[in-house]
Amino acid sequence: MTTAAPELLTVPEVMASLKVGRTKVYDLIRTHRLVSIKVDGCRRIPADSVGDFICGQIERGA
Repeated sequence: MTTAAPELLTVPEVMASLKVGRTKVYDLIRTHRLVSIKVDGCRRIPADSVGDFICGQIERGA
């Protein structure tokens, strides 16, 4: 049985999704609030990680 690979987003896609700047996205990655991986030197963020971040912020009442 195979499972589908998670959708990977680029930093600009996450910027657009969260409506924040590049620096903020990298800050979220650096502080481990967004999970990311490197693919040949390019940073990629699983879409689930963005969803988890949003849900966590909502739960905190931010």
